[in-house]
Amino acid sequence: MISPARHHDADVLVIGSGAGGATTAALLAEAGRDVLIVEEGPWVEQGSVVPFSLEQMDRQYRSGGVTVALGRPSIAYTEGRCAGGGTEVNSGLYRRPSEETLVRWQRTHRIADFGPEAFFETCEEVEQTLSVSTVPGRHTPASERLRSGAAALGWQHDEIPRWMTYPDGGDADSGRRQSMTRTYLPRATARHARLLCDHRVDRLVWDGPRAFRAELTGPDGGPVTIDFGDVFVCAGAIQTPALLQRSGRRGLVGRSLAVHPTVKLAARFDEPVNVSADVPVHQVKEFSPDLSFGGSASHPGLVALALTDNWAEMRRSVTAWPEIAVYYAAITSEGRGRVTALPGMRDPLVTYRLNRRDRALLGQGLARLALVMLEAGAREVFPSFASAPIVRTRADLAEVTERFAATAASVMTVHLCSTVPMGEDRDVAAADSFGRLHGADNVYVNDASLLPDAPGVNPQASVMAVAIRNARRFLEVAS
Repeated sequence: MISPARHHDADVLVIGSGAGGATTAALLAEAGRDVLIVEEGPWVEQGSVVPFSLEQMDRQYRSGGVTVALGRPSIAYTEGRCAGGGTEVNSGLYRRPSEETLVRWQRTHRIADFGPEAFFETCEEVEQTLSVSTVPGRHTPASERLRSGAAALGWQHDEIPRWMTYPDGGDADSGRRQSMTRTYLPRATARHARLLCDHRVDRLVWDGPRAFRAELTGPDGGPVTIDFGDVFVCAGAIQTPALLQRSGRRGLVGRSLAVHPTVKLAARFDEPVNVSADVPVHQVKEFSPDLSFGGSASHPGLVALALTDNWAEMRRSVTAWPEIAVYYAAITSEGRGRVTALPGMRDPLVTYRLNRRDRALLGQGLARLALVMLEAGAREVFPSFASAPIVRTRADLAEVTERFAATAASVMTVHLCSTVPMGEDRDVAAADSFGRLHGADNVYVNDASLLPDAPGVNPQASVMAVAIRNARRFLEVAS
C-alpha cells in the first residue's frame, strides 16, 4: 500500500480489488505496466474478524451488508467493500460456467473469440493459482445433512470446490482461504503495483472519447485526483455502472442487472449441526440450471434472521441455534433490474423485477428444499416467508406451497451480474468483446458487470477467467 496524497499518476488505473480488479492488476503489473489499484474499503487481514459475524459485516461489507434492490418483492443483496472485494467475504465456492452458457453468451451478444476450450484453459490457470479443491476429510454436519437428504431422494448432488488449502489429514474445519489478498493482489504488488485503500472514486473526467483523470474522496474526506493513461473499472455489478453513470456514460449501462434470487429456510435437527463460521459445500443439482439448493452461513444472528418472518411461532426455537442450520434455494431468474445513479446521492437506486415464472419457481424451490431437509432427518423446518407454517411431515409441504407468495418472502442474493454486458451487438452490449466501453477509447470494464446474464452457478470463476482473458487482450493490442 502507498501513503495518501492529493494527487497520483499511473499508466493504468484499476478501480476495485476484487475478483476482476486483482486479476487484472496482477497480469498488467507482471507485464511491466505501472499499475495503481484503488479500493474504496480497508485492508482487513484474514483471521482478524470472525467470518459471517456482525463485525465482519460492519468492516468488510458495504452499508453493513444491508442493501436492497427495490421491487415486488424487494431483494436484499450484499457487496464486499474491502481489499479483495467479495472474495474476502463470500464462501469461496467455485464453479466453472457450463459450455452451454458460454455458447449462449457468445451467440446472444456476439462476443468475439469466446470459445469454451480457451476459456476453460484460463479456468484451469485460475484453479491452480487459488488452489481450488474439495474437502479432503470430514465435512461439516450441516453439509452432510444436505448430502444425505438428496441421496435419500435419489436427487443429483455434489460437492462444490472452494479456493482453499488444507493441511495433510485436514478436514472442513482446517481450510485456509486463498482469496485475492492471498493470491493475485500479492502477485500485483510484488511487481510494483501500488494499492490505495480507503479511497472512493467519485467520477472520471473525459476529453472526448478518452478519460484522463479520476476524482476521488480520500479517507479524510478531502479531494484526491489520479491522472492515468488507461483505466479498468472493476467495482462490481452495482458500483461499476454507478461510477460510469456519474461520469456521464449511460445508454445501456446499468439497464440489465441479472441476479440469482434466493429464498431460505432454517432446519432444526435432534443434535448440534451448526458450524457458525463456515458453510456447507454440498449442492443439490437435480433441477439445475433452473433451481439449485445449498447451505448458507448459520451464525446465530443469521439463524435468528431466518426465523423472523414468523417470529411469533418460531422465536422459541432461536435458543436451539446449535441444532439449526440455514439452507437456500436459488433460481436462474428471467427477470431483470436496473442500477441508476441519482444526482447528489452517494449510492445508486437499484431495482429488480421478478417475472411470474421466477416467483413460482421460488415457491417450488422452497417446498422441495423442505422435502430434502425432512429426508435429512430434520425435526422442524422453518421456511422464510411471512405466515409460513412449521414443516414437520411431508403432509405439511402442501401448506408451504399453498401459503407461499414471493411478495411475502425474504428474497436475497449475493450474485450480481450483467450491468455492462460485453459483445459486439450494440443493441444489448455496453462494452465490446474484451470489456472496452462502447464509445470510449481507454475505459475498460473487467468484472461481473460484463457477464451477459447470471450463469446459474457461483459466478466468480467466470469473472476471473473473463478478466484474465481481457487483460491479456489489452496487452496484446498495446504491444
